Amino acid sequence: MSSLAGQVVIITGASSGIGEATARRLARGGARIVISARRQDRLDALARELDPTGANVFAIAGDVTNETDRQRLVRATLEKFSRIDALVNNAGYGTRGPVEIVPVDAIRKNFETNVFSLIALTQLVAPHLRAQRSGTIVNIGSVAGRIARPLSSIYDSTKHALEALTDGLRGELKPFGVRVTLIRPGYIVTEFVEAANAASDKYLENAGPYEPFMAGFRLGYQKLRRVAGHPDDIARLVQHALTCANPAPRYAAPFHAKAFLFLKWILPGRVLERITRLRM
Repeated sequence: MSSLAGQVVIITGASSGIGEATARRLARGGARIVISARRQDRLDALARELDPTGANVFAIAGDVTNETDRQRLVRATLEKFSRIDALVNNAGYGTRGPVEIVPVDAIRKNFETNVFSLIALTQLVAPHLRAQRSGTIVNIGSVAGRIARPLSSIYDSTKHALEALTDGLRGELKPFGVRVTLIRPGYIVTEFVEAANAASDKYLENAGPYEPFMAGFRLGYQKLRRVAGHPDDIARLVQHALTCANPAPRYAAPFHAKAFLFLKWILPGRVLERITRLRM
């Protein structure tokens, strides 16, 4: 088991939710962290709270989908701390609605943030980890990366893509001493649901022939809130992945996430589909 102390960790999507909780936990553990998101005010407030001296917590605002911002993030990290030990790819959002109705441009935008931007940032960081023959990349996926749900096909497919990407990248970087792991959150109490609703309201409110199924869709999410986890449940797994001598290929939390994945493993496909149909 290695220590967090002194590790330089980049965390994307760090202004709220899982990213913020991860920043808090890693900072308490002695890591030197670089927090990034689009909301400068939130980043600055978090950085001041975690380290008023600015010596070990550095905030840099930017849009992960912007190439210039990605390059600036990596360059600023190296200028500040002279090295990178880990990358936590957490930035992302969800688009909901029937595939038939959601415009392809909106689908592309979701893939751009959740998949292509993650790849692009990883491409900037990986050479530094490979050269020093050490480091960790943690990708924040989702249980949805294994279990797709009606009316959430677009977001879920981005997380399915991340499953394959993480597994392939793990094999590519292992010979260079770089570990790659995937964390699959279940339903976590964050701003994620509100943000997904805001991004998808126009598709959900004008669902056309799918409108009769929307009540079941909303009821399904209300039920999930009863078993929801908290951002620190995932932050704890990130810390484990960064300090464990041999992290597992993937982790899941909270308990209901592990339960759903177990059901995916043991149940016939048709039975699992009935469970995830959200009364459609």
